[in-house]
Formats: sequence, C-alpha cells, structure tokens
Amino acid sequence: MHVHVQGQNGEAKYWLEPQIELAQSVGLSRREINEALRLIQEHEYDIRSAWYKHFPS
Repeated sequence: MHVHVQGQNGEAKYWLEPQIELAQSVGLSRREINEALRLIQEHEYDIRSAWYKHFPS
C-alpha cells in the first residue's frame, strides 16, 4: 500500500506498510517531503479507507 504526492516541482511516493516511510522522491525539497509525511500521518485513516474502496479485496 502506498500513496503518491505531487508538488509544484516534483513528486514522491510513500509506503504505508509496514510503516509510513518515503519510498522515493524527485524534485521536492526536504521541507516539502517532511510536510507531505506529516499530512499522510495526520490523514492516514482517510488514505487507507480510500485505498480499500479503490482496491477492494
């Protein structure tokens, strides 16, 4: 399970399992990477719910 983040100058991919962590990043500043991580952690439940709705098992 993962989530993609797009910024003005780049993008990143974060794994949600087994824990939330940066998988890769291109063009984003350290500040943008950290802000995206904070937002993913803050909205983890909603992101996971959307994932399961989009990819029912």
